[in-house]
Amino acid sequence: MTIVATTPAQSRSLAEIFRKMEIDMRLLGMLAALAFIWIGFDILSGGAFLTARNIWNLSVQASSISIMATGMVLIIVSRNIDLSVGAILGFTGMVIGVMQVRWLPGLIGFENPFTWVICVVAAIVTGTAIGLLQGAIIAYLGVSSFIVTLGGLLFWRGAAWWVATGQTVAPVDSHFKLIGGGIEGSIGAMASWGVGIAAVLASLLAIVSIRRRRKRFGFALRPVWAELAVALLICGAIVGCVMVMNSYYLPTPVARRIYEAKGLAWPEGGVDISYGFAIPVLIAIAIGVILTFMAQRTRFGRYIFATGNNPEAAELSGINTKKLLMWVFGLMGGLAGISACVSVARLNAATNSAGTLDELYVIAAAVIGGSSLTGGVGTIYGAMLGAVVMQSLQSGMVLLGLDAPLQNMVVGVVLVFAVWADGVYRRHVV
Repeated sequence: MTIVATTPAQSRSLAEIFRKMEIDMRLLGMLAALAFIWIGFDILSGGAFLTARNIWNLSVQASSISIMATGMVLIIVSRNIDLSVGAILGFTGMVIGVMQVRWLPGLIGFENPFTWVICVVAAIVTGTAIGLLQGAIIAYLGVSSFIVTLGGLLFWRGAAWWVATGQTVAPVDSHFKLIGGGIEGSIGAMASWGVGIAAVLASLLAIVSIRRRRKRFGFALRPVWAELAVALLICGAIVGCVMVMNSYYLPTPVARRIYEAKGLAWPEGGVDISYGFAIPVLIAIAIGVILTFMAQRTRFGRYIFATGNNPEAAELSGINTKKLLMWVFGLMGGLAGISACVSVARLNAATNSAGTLDELYVIAAAVIGGSSLTGGVGTIYGAMLGAVVMQSLQSGMVLLGLDAPLQNMVVGVVLVFAVWADGVYRRHVV
């Protein structure tokens, strides 16, 4: 009998490789599901889904939900829920729309370069104030977050109607409009590569910094090959995103107009001018990075997770859980205000229906991203990926010509399935 010796590299299983690389299996599952969705819709739509144009539009459409999903993670981690985020978005959007069209022109004039700054600050302050109010009722009066935010959904949706008596307010300030993306609201190819290079360098610096910190405190280190593999995957994903964003070009008439406005002669063969990253996508990414740092590296974030894991123990350890909870809802309201800016700018109008059903998409994104409704567990990047999954489903169904009611039915099924899958994962894996 011949015995064949196997090397460690040959006997290492795929699961062991992922474990060494410290890759979250739920994240891997979401990426696999996203790939399945994209490939499936591309086949069903005859190749219309996996195009640079559709991916670029999908990223812009998902940005508003992604921004709010980052805050919803912290709400759910703290063992609460917020059903009012869509209504807060709608109310805040109407406020800043009326400010730009009716109030500020009489004070500082039309197209003032400070209009967009005033409106963004007003949106954040308004959303934060609403969130703090609801959070105070929940924390200090002991009313269930489900009831308070359900009441907030009804109240702020009605208040949005009263701001402009149900009228659509348009158009918005041209500087403010850039926040919504579009031709003017994109940074172009060169700036996109600059962002990509900066992201690659920041990622490599973070990997090195984490390894040094682990070594300093005597924690287990990933093998060098695993560190290199993770770095390669992250950098490859960043470069791939930049390439996709830069492969979507402006329409020829628009590109020619921009080219000639600079005093340049239009070449006979034409010129391709890339959109690059849209501003709302960069805003969503920046917020995701900030909240990830807040959740993992600050006392505020650690207190939220501690409270979600065991509220009684957290309170006994000296954490002011009531004040903490109020500020978590305040943060959620502020993020809804930022999403309102993106939504109003993208539509170039403030409408009474803005944000309708967004609360369901935001909650679904957070749950699909791995946030447990029992509290204590959740990731910011998972919620943002969940938002992309939700938007991919919606975008794909639109391409296939499915009616809106059927789209909502699919979202409902996906949400229930995500909660069930999360429960199965925790029972058998965690």
